[in-house]
Amino acid sequence: MLKYLRVDSPAHVTLILASAFVLLWNSGFIGAEYALPYADPFTLLFWRYWPLSFIIMGYLFIRSRLRWPGWHAVLIAMTLGILAHGVWLGCVFFSLQYGVPAGIVALIVALQPMLTGALSGVLVGEHTPLHRWLGLVVGFVGVTVAVFPRVDFSDLNAVFAYFIPFGSVVAITVASLIQRKMEVEGNAHRLPVDMMLFYQSLGTALAVTVPAIMVEGLMVQVNTTFIWSMLWLIVVVSLGAYALMWLLLGRIDATRVASLFYLGPPVTMLMAWVAFGDKLQSTDVISLFIVAVGVVLTSWNRGAKS
Repeated sequence: MLKYLRVDSPAHVTLILASAFVLLWNSGFIGAEYALPYADPFTLLFWRYWPLSFIIMGYLFIRSRLRWPGWHAVLIAMTLGILAHGVWLGCVFFSLQYGVPAGIVALIVALQPMLTGALSGVLVGEHTPLHRWLGLVVGFVGVTVAVFPRVDFSDLNAVFAYFIPFGSVVAITVASLIQRKMEVEGNAHRLPVDMMLFYQSLGTALAVTVPAIMVEGLMVQVNTTFIWSMLWLIVVVSLGAYALMWLLLGRIDATRVASLFYLGPPVTMLMAWVAFGDKLQSTDVISLFIVAVGVVLTSWNRGAKS
């Protein structure tokens, strides 16, 4: 039986958090694909994270929780934000802008669990058993089965487009491991989720402001589709999904949280089919089955009773 839990955590609570995270997180690929025709990536991030920062600031002010926790805590939170929001989403947005299908971007991003598993022992000290390593490798194979047939290796632009999401993999892995290490060690500079999201959002907004203005000129074609897409990306994805991710990192180990990304491709492909009529190739279906085996192996808790 799959259990995303620790001994003192109710199984159903963690399962609900994990399921909600998978659905909300992967809806971001679809929201971005709706919005990108009307704004370039840095501009999209600019208009996503400045409003988000003010929304969270207003919430903290109303709750009398808006405070300055010190430069150390703020710099850590902003660094995590730039990695987990700015770099992660920037790479995703650019790859989508280059024409990489949303489902394939999700598949490439699903490589994160393997990198997390490789580094978690060194940085966090959480042992990764052999069956979990096997699951991570199987998941990697599943991703390559879908990606490689789609890449035209004679076209450098196409190759570049399909490699852009690897920047997302590295960024979100580093951010997840840093956050998990702070949770495990009880770091004094940890912040409550709402305050952490505020400083992460503010850090991302500050980081993208210069390229959004100097490179892209903040050019936006405002229409109903763009407005609704931005509302979804700001409220549902940036607030909801990211809050769920940090909550999960406080409950279960980093490798298991990362393995949730393996569930992203089928969810995203289904959403893309509904939203844009994207069609699956035979290799996509095969890869999803292989990835599913990887998820089972990676998530299997041999010490837990069913």
